[in-house]
Amino acid sequence: MSITETRAAYRSDLPAVRAELELARAALTLAAEYTEDMLSILPVPGERTAEQRAEAAAAIDGTRVLRAAFLDTHVDAVYDELTAGRTRYLRVDELARAAAEAFPGLVPTDDQLAVERARPQAAKEGREIDQGLFFGRVLHSPLAGPHLLDAMLRPTPRALALLPEFIETGVADLGSVRLERTDAVARLTMCREDSLNAEDNRQIDDMETAVDLALLDPSVEVGLLRGGVMTHPRHRGRRVFSAGINLKALHAGGISLVDFLLRRELGYIHKIWRGVLAGDTDHWRPALVEKPWVAAVDTFAIGGGCQLLLVFDQVIAASDSYLSLPAAAEGIIPGAGNFRLGRAGGARLARQVILEGQRVRATEARAALLVDEVHEPEEMDAAVERSVRRMRGSAVLANRRMLNLAEEPPEEFRRYMAEFALQQSLRLYSPDVIHKVGRFSTGKGASSH
Repeated sequence: MSITETRAAYRSDLPAVRAELELARAALTLAAEYTEDMLSILPVPGERTAEQRAEAAAAIDGTRVLRAAFLDTHVDAVYDELTAGRTRYLRVDELARAAAEAFPGLVPTDDQLAVERARPQAAKEGREIDQGLFFGRVLHSPLAGPHLLDAMLRPTPRALALLPEFIETGVADLGSVRLERTDAVARLTMCREDSLNAEDNRQIDDMETAVDLALLDPSVEVGLLRGGVMTHPRHRGRRVFSAGINLKALHAGGISLVDFLLRRELGYIHKIWRGVLAGDTDHWRPALVEKPWVAAVDTFAIGGGCQLLLVFDQVIAASDSYLSLPAAAEGIIPGAGNFRLGRAGGARLARQVILEGQRVRATEARAALLVDEVHEPEEMDAAVERSVRRMRGSAVLANRRMLNLAEEPPEEFRRYMAEFALQQSLRLYSPDVIHKVGRFSTGKGASSH
C-alpha cells in the first residue's frame, strides 16, 4: 500500500471513531492494532531506510488523526469511565495506565513504554506524543481538566507514608532533596551534588514529596528552597540552585513526558503556587493547605531552576548569580515559564530570555523584575533568615492566596497546560532537540551553562 493509500485508509475510519462510544472504542483499537502489526515487521526506528521511515510515519500519523477525532468526540465519557464519574482521583501516570487498559490503542501500554525507555531519544518511536495528545484533550475539557488538576494537587502516597515520622523528627532525607524543619521553617535543600541539581524523574518525585511534607506539617509556617554545596568539579564547594533539566538523561531517553514534564508542572510546582489538596472539597472551608515560599539563588538558576522562581513569594539572590531560560538552545518548551515570565517581567523580557536565551545577572537593573533582593554571597544566610521571618503570619497567607488567584486564575493555567502537553511531546521528538541534547550529553552536568 502506498503512503497516499495508507493515509486514505485511516481517514475512512473517521466516522467510526466518532460513533457511539463502544463502536468508536472498537474501531480505534482495530486501527491501532493494524499500525502495530505494520511497525512490527519494520526494523527498529534507528535502522529504517528513508522509505520505511516515511511508511511508518504515515501509519502513525493516520492513527493519531483517529485518536484526536475519538478524543474530540468522547473525552469526557472516557475520563468519566476511568474515574468512575469523577469520583476517583487519578494522577497523570495512573490515568495514562488506566486509559491504556480500558481503551486499547489510545495511549501506549507500560510494555510499549518500557521498550521506549530502553532506547536513546533518537531511536524511539515517539509513543509519548500519544500521551501528549491524550492529556492535551483531557486538560482542555472544562469537566475533566479541573478534576485532573485537583487530582495532581493531592498529596502523594509516599509523602503520606513519611508524614508521621517527619512531624515527629523534623527531618527527611529523600535522596536528591533533604528536608529539615527548624523554627517553623521547612528547609528544602536540593543536593544532587554531582549534576548541579539538574532535574530528572527521580528528583521530580523527591521534590514533590518534600513539598507535600512541608505543606502538610502543621508546625511549618514557611517553605524555603535552596541548592546545596556541590561536588561537581566546575563548582566544587559552592552552593548552586539548579542547572535545569538533565540533558544527559534526556539524550539517554530517561526524561519522560508523564513522570517528569507533566508531573513537574501539575505536581510540586503547582502545589508551591496553589497548595496541597488535603481536605474534603465539598466542605465550605478551603480544602487547599498553603504556605508562603522563599527561594535562595546561589550561582545560577538555569532553565527549570529559573522557572521555579516564578512561583515563589520572595526570591533572594547572590550578587554573583544569574538566571536564564535557554529554551532556544535546548529546543524544548520551558514548562510554564512562557505562561508566567511575561507576567513577572513583561513581554519584552520574556522574549529576550526565552527566544534569545539572554542571561539576567542578579546585579542588572532588569533583575529586579525577577528577584526581590540581591546580596553578597557571604550575606546570603542572614538575608534568607530575614526573609523567612517576614513571610510568617496568617495575614501573609490569606493575602498570598488572593494575589495568586488574581495573577493566575486556575482556568488560564489549565488551558495553557492543555496546549503544553501536546506541544512539549512534539518537541521531545523533533530532530533539532534530538541533535542538541546529543551534543549537550557529552558534558558533565545538565544544561547549557
